[in-house]
Amino acid sequence: MAKPIVAVVGRPNVGKSTFFNKMAGARISIVEDTPGVTRDRVYADVSWQNYDFTLVDTGGIDPYSDDPLLTQMRAQANIAIETADVILFFVDGHEGLTGADYEVADMLRRTKKPVLLVVNKLDTPIKDVDRMDFFALGIGEPLPISSVNLLGIGDLLEELCKLLPDPEEASAGEDEEGPLKIAVVGRPNVGKSSLVNAILGQERVMVSDIAGTTRDAIDTPFRDNGRDYIIIDTAGIRRKAKVKEASLERYSVIRSLAAIRRCDCALLLIDAQDGVTEQDQRVAGYIADEGRACIILVNKWDALEKETGTLEKFTKKVRADLKFLDYAPLLFISAKTGQRVNRLLPSVNEVCDNARRRITTGLLNDALHDAISVTPPPSDHGRRLRIYYATQASVAPPTYVLFVNDKDLFHYSYERYLENHFRKSFVLDGTPIRILVRERGEKED
Repeated sequence: MAKPIVAVVGRPNVGKSTFFNKMAGARISIVEDTPGVTRDRVYADVSWQNYDFTLVDTGGIDPYSDDPLLTQMRAQANIAIETADVILFFVDGHEGLTGADYEVADMLRRTKKPVLLVVNKLDTPIKDVDRMDFFALGIGEPLPISSVNLLGIGDLLEELCKLLPDPEEASAGEDEEGPLKIAVVGRPNVGKSSLVNAILGQERVMVSDIAGTTRDAIDTPFRDNGRDYIIIDTAGIRRKAKVKEASLERYSVIRSLAAIRRCDCALLLIDAQDGVTEQDQRVAGYIADEGRACIILVNKWDALEKETGTLEKFTKKVRADLKFLDYAPLLFISAKTGQRVNRLLPSVNEVCDNARRRITTGLLNDALHDAISVTPPPSDHGRRLRIYYATQASVAPPTYVLFVNDKDLFHYSYERYLENHFRKSFVLDGTPIRILVRERGEKED
């Protein structure tokens, strides 16, 4: 299930980063009393009770400034707002209302998205009276907090969770069939938009040799051979050190990550002329972390000078560099010439079907017993791991729960062995597998 995105916005110096750091449990954002210190949006996954969401910190919005840096911060905050499911609008309860607060409030009202008005820096009970002035913003009831002293945070999170999807209902809907969502991701200028155009058979997405042309995550629905799809062209994910401060590229990463989260299959594009780079590995890590089905595409294969054994050597190098995507099929294509692009959608269908496959408890335990008979579970200091039975908990990715006598005896190497055995038994190419271990008596969930 894709986590909802919650954006923390407001004018500079109202305590957004302090709140973010408290929630994230670490000093992820820089906190100073100088407006404009948070120059890049920062994000972290947060859990509260049964709710999981991604919190996005943003630079302050100053509607009146012509300063180039603050202008860029305004732009990146807008991207966070557009991507967010819920917005936390922070104002300064100590300083009071400003003209900039009214401007930001007006901008947020136009988004038609759920907004919670958070009055920060109310560090003593007597200052709770000050929050009443903020009703004038027309956003709703002000929620008083102190990020520094952690006052009112629980009440704020309770109100926030009321606006998030119910976790049980969202999980129940995961198995529902619908259009297959395909996210095209990778570094800038590896041919993502060209590939989208090749798949669609028409110029639906702007193509340019200039890195960073695609600023947004663009959804395009289409139909092929009786099946519905949505293809998502994303902005290139570029390593921070390579992005200039005045460029919007650095602010498009969150959209690419959001696209990975909501897709059924991620197409990871690699430039054949560059090979696998550090940033390719980073993007691949996002895909693996989110548990998405994946196909690795080596693009611009037509432009690479080849000799005997080039394909085999390149394949071996890609597999070595992207070990954590060892389940992903590897295709060598040219988006420009259309080379092997016709193989792509059948491969997408296959890996998505594999990711959604349910295995009956009987078949799963038959495969488990076969694996155990070939390679018995490990032992430690005379105590042997016993696996009683297995059941499938969910799909996309397929998640199997194993009930054992002692979780501490379940070594990672044996988990990998069982994962590989399940792959061979049930043909699960293209999708990650999750194995959860429970001791007898524990709940499955």
